[in-house]
Amino acid sequence: MIHNEYAAISGEEVEFYHIINILRAHGHEIELYTRSSSEVEKKPFGKIKAFFSGIYNPFALISIRELINTFKPDIIFIQNLFPLISPSILPVIKKIGVPVVMRVANYRLMCPNGLHLSHGAVCERCVYGKEHWCVFKNCEENILKSIGYAVRNSVARIAGFYRKSISVYICASQFLRKRMIDAGYEAERIHVLPNIVPDAKTIETEQSKADGSYVAYVGRISREKGVHVLLEAARMCPDIQFRIAGKINPAFRLPDILPQNVKLEGFLKRDELPSFYKKSRLFVSTSICFETFGISIAEAMLYSKPVIVSNIGVFPEFVEDGVTGFLSEPGNAEDLAKRIRHLWNDTDLCIEIGNAGRERVLNKYSPESYYERLITILYLLKNGTSPETS
Repeated sequence: MIHNEYAAISGEEVEFYHIINILRAHGHEIELYTRSSSEVEKKPFGKIKAFFSGIYNPFALISIRELINTFKPDIIFIQNLFPLISPSILPVIKKIGVPVVMRVANYRLMCPNGLHLSHGAVCERCVYGKEHWCVFKNCEENILKSIGYAVRNSVARIAGFYRKSISVYICASQFLRKRMIDAGYEAERIHVLPNIVPDAKTIETEQSKADGSYVAYVGRISREKGVHVLLEAARMCPDIQFRIAGKINPAFRLPDILPQNVKLEGFLKRDELPSFYKKSRLFVSTSICFETFGISIAEAMLYSKPVIVSNIGVFPEFVEDGVTGFLSEPGNAEDLAKRIRHLWNDTDLCIEIGNAGRERVLNKYSPESYYERLITILYLLKNGTSPETS
């Protein structure tokens, strides 16, 4: 399993290690090759080196080839390869003859920054081989970074590193699968496998009581997550308390004065989240970009909390409006505030939607459900048959 870790922990990263844990728990032998983007800041000329290693890294190539020759894997599973590994390893792996599975954890195969987001708005200009727009629009608000992102994506696309060398792709949603197909990736090689909610079977059945004391948010505190929209909605609901948990993106500036009914909880550790969810009355996610899943939403649903999410990207796939949650117009604080007040004041509806959401998570996103579907994909890839018949 090969992955370039991010400088700061993310949902993509958490999911990668959940997959490792569940495979090991079922007796599969795993060998890891990882690098960390934190190396970029620590090493002399780190950013310059990262620019070139994102295109081609001979040292990573040598290490991975040696690891394959020693470990002799049946399958290679990759996630992120930028900036210190590079997709240039893929044709070398293909020559060795080991099938490669890629978990597509963001939109980077179609968009240089992986978010389809530019200056706070959804942007799809780079799809179909037009990465130059990342530079023209300076999507990263740092021209050197925008150039680096555009160049490495262009090289990978033109060389066909992904299209020619990946055996199968795994996406967490139909939305992402469709975007890949629209961008020219072969439909028959793209499988949909929703993410794992790791605690799904360890949490005792909890019926919603609608007695929580605040509206909860868990996630990165940044513009693409729509936190500015959440703050504005909070101003419109001065009688309701809001709690925001997560790390603040250095590029995101919070207002000098927060609404009096808003409290920042900071980054909560894994063992602190259950209490945070339980004490809330409802949960909101205000993303204005295309997410690939939204693990915090599923976790809140697992705790029988009604959720309100943006009606964008993947969210309508697993939040059925009025049944397992509510959909809100992206970027519209007034619409969000209206839905928050509606749920807050209707305890019976909170209980009904919270319990329906929990059942959905238990049925679709448990670790065992994930493993059964993943191992079927891997067996078919390696043996041409399912594990039930092999």
